[in-house]
Amino acid sequence: MQLITEIIHPELKSKQGRVFRRHAARGIVLRDEQILLLFTERYNDFSFPGGGLDGDEDIVTGLKRELEEETGAREIQVLQHYGYIEEYRPYWKPQYDLMHMTSHFYLCEVATQLEPVRMESHEIANGMRPVWINLHEAITHNEAVMQRQESSMGQSIQRETFMLKKVASDLLVTIRG
Repeated sequence: MQLITEIIHPELKSKQGRVFRRHAARGIVLRDEQILLLFTERYNDFSFPGGGLDGDEDIVTGLKRELEEETGAREIQVLQHYGYIEEYRPYWKPQYDLMHMTSHFYLCEVATQLEPVRMESHEIANGMRPVWINLHEAITHNEAVMQRQESSMGQSIQRETFMLKKVASDLLVTIRG
């Protein structure tokens, strides 16, 4: 397993204190230069499908569950572990000083047709929906949101944009080559 990068949120003063630990699995699903992402109205950003693991859930099982729920993907094939990001950021629960999240990214393939999604209530409330989008358009969009420092900007946009750029530089070259 390869560490891709470590991200410390700019508002976080220290990595010390009471830490909420979270593990997540996220899918990289490419078709030529199109990528399957989630667009979230509340944050005006694109992100990789996936999310936190339930209890002691196996990481690949959790990834498949998240892809099915959030994108309607079926016939999910997890091809390989691409790497992981260690992220430290402020956390909103008063009993913690920060969150330490490890996000594992996996290359995946899914059936051509997406089925209906099964979003959680907060995902629906945030206006989250799956989209196939040109990878470079997603990068440009997220970078513009960060440049403008939009008030609705979510904490994960740094991680997501970093990974979108990495996928563009590493994987599109492979696909074209």
